[in-house]
Amino acid sequence: MESGLVFDIRRFSIHDGPGIRTTVFFKGCPLRCAWCHNPESQATRPEMIVLEKRCIRCGTCVEACPKGAITWTEDGPVTDTSQCDVCGTCVEACVSGAREIAGREVTTTAVMSEIERDTIFYETSGGGATFSGGEPLLQPGFLLALLRACKEKEIHTVVDTCGYAPWEVLNDIRNYTDLFLYDLKLIDDAKHREYTGVSNRVILKNLETLSRHGHNLIVRVPVIPGVTDSSENIHAIGAFVAGLPAVEHVDILGYHEAALGKYRRLERVYSLPDVRPPTEACMAGIAEALRQSGLSVKIGG
Repeated sequence: MESGLVFDIRRFSIHDGPGIRTTVFFKGCPLRCAWCHNPESQATRPEMIVLEKRCIRCGTCVEACPKGAITWTEDGPVTDTSQCDVCGTCVEACVSGAREIAGREVTTTAVMSEIERDTIFYETSGGGATFSGGEPLLQPGFLLALLRACKEKEIHTVVDTCGYAPWEVLNDIRNYTDLFLYDLKLIDDAKHREYTGVSNRVILKNLETLSRHGHNLIVRVPVIPGVTDSSENIHAIGAFVAGLPAVEHVDILGYHEAALGKYRRLERVYSLPDVRPPTEACMAGIAEALRQSGLSVKIGG
């Protein structure tokens, strides 16, 4: 039985593919996008999250930690992540629910049990299961097992991916995937390296290959002011996608600030603190620029 690491399973999702869906969020990602709105998805191990607003400053976690990784300061308890082994003792001891662990090992059977709970909603809405992240391609065996299980139950499948993986991984899963939601951030390779930490050459090549094989594809473009929204990048994306043989449409997704609190809870520094969401006029202008390339464009996803 395959098992893998997830950080959330969200039922009744309407933004991760058609209809009503159950979205399984895989933990672990090979990219480090500067604007990542799920920083808890990046590491390939469980992580401690502290919800500061829930903390009642009782000090129970300090006393409970068997490693002595939590110390008391003027600002309350602080965790030394180099000492913490995420054993969960402090989570169990916390009476206010201020401490959580992001990431848990689950089997395909357990995940399928969650997915199958809403089969009736998939049938009536045209929905199904979406595998997102993090990056689901980073756990290929687990992903393939889940896709196969869904196909056996005739459940529609979506893989939401950045496309950064060996082609062999995509080749193994593509015939069990009804729709790919494929992120396309920056065409310029140097800028892609600067803002995500990796080259985009494999990403672009895999997108071309999936399209050539005729798979259902929706390209998703995150609109990050000052990073991905330049006319040069938008026109380059338009030209690239327009040259692909099979893309259903392009979704443009506006940046939002919802993740700022997550970085604080993980005790990390957010690298784009001054970025603000794009205006409606900006989003409309980007949509029109992409339509001029002959593409069908939707604002939002």
